[in-house]
Amino acid sequence: MDNNELRKILHQLHEEISHTETVDEEGGRLLRDLDVDIRTLLERSEESPLQLHPPLVQRLEGTVYHFEVTHPVLTTIVSRLLDVLSNTGI
Repeated sequence: MDNNELRKILHQLHEEISHTETVDEEGGRLLRDLDVDIRTLLERSEESPLQLHPPLVQRLEGTVYHFEVTHPVLTTIVSRLLDVLSNTGI
């Protein structure tokens, strides 16, 4: 997968997280943890390949499950990211 495309999706997800309001305690924790992971990935050099670790993928899956009804845009972006990761074998 193109590193730039992955970065683009991560930027979209970061933006959506920053605009997401009205979440419960568990949702707030999920979003905070996910946001830290995304910022860490995006801070890496654009020339080095992004490496996502299983705990991040698990958090992404948990985010989809938790927000699928209440925050459809967030869920769509996370699902898209998971699809891209799945297609690359992650």
